[in-house]
Amino acid sequence: MTSPPLRAGQIHLPLALPTSYGRADFVPAPCNAQALHMITQGNWPAGKLVLTGPEGAGKTHLLHVWGAEHNAALLRARDLDNADVPALAQCGRVALDDAHQVAGHPAREAALFHLHNLLAAGGGDVLLTARAPVRDWGLCLPDLASRLQAAAHVGLAAPDDALLAAVLTKLFADRQVTVPDTLIPYLLARMERSLGGAQALVARLDAEALARKKPISRSLAAEILNDLDDPE
Repeated sequence: MTSPPLRAGQIHLPLALPTSYGRADFVPAPCNAQALHMITQGNWPAGKLVLTGPEGAGKTHLLHVWGAEHNAALLRARDLDNADVPALAQCGRVALDDAHQVAGHPAREAALFHLHNLLAAGGGDVLLTARAPVRDWGLCLPDLASRLQAAAHVGLAAPDDALLAAVLTKLFADRQVTVPDTLIPYLLARMERSLGGAQALVARLDAEALARKKPISRSLAAEILNDLDDPE
């Protein structure tokens, strides 16, 4: 459904578009190749894998890819406070995002320990994402720490220029937006270095260009980047 055109004097508010976590939306690159391989090939030792990396590296995207392709239960670590652990284990496969956030929360740690053991007993699989290796989470439950430290581990590096350029190109193409050849190198030198940052920047540029009825240009990009750096 096409949105109505903006009227003169109408304030334009950029809308937050939903993030797409499909396999086709994941851009392979050297910095994520090993993680993508581990997600694709499966058969992890003892059925568990920990994906680590900085924010915006693509951990959550890979978690959703694996979850969708294996009909896994997906949840965030903070949701373990009220989770039905036996019901989750019955799914056979569980993907837990931001798993490091269980650390220091006795109820969450106990729930993850129980979930881990139920999945292990039933031959299930668990995929966890975190910003750092298990040893750095600060887990208080020694038995949980020892079990998770024994899991296979793969790290994702921060997105490099090649990946960010490919993602920007794809995001503009998905919106059927043509940009000058010099725009993407210009953005790469100045933007937030994350996949989420790339998505937000493209959405903002597209929204502003539509509102002003002008094509995306370096001058518009400079204005938006300056605004993002100094939102006040």
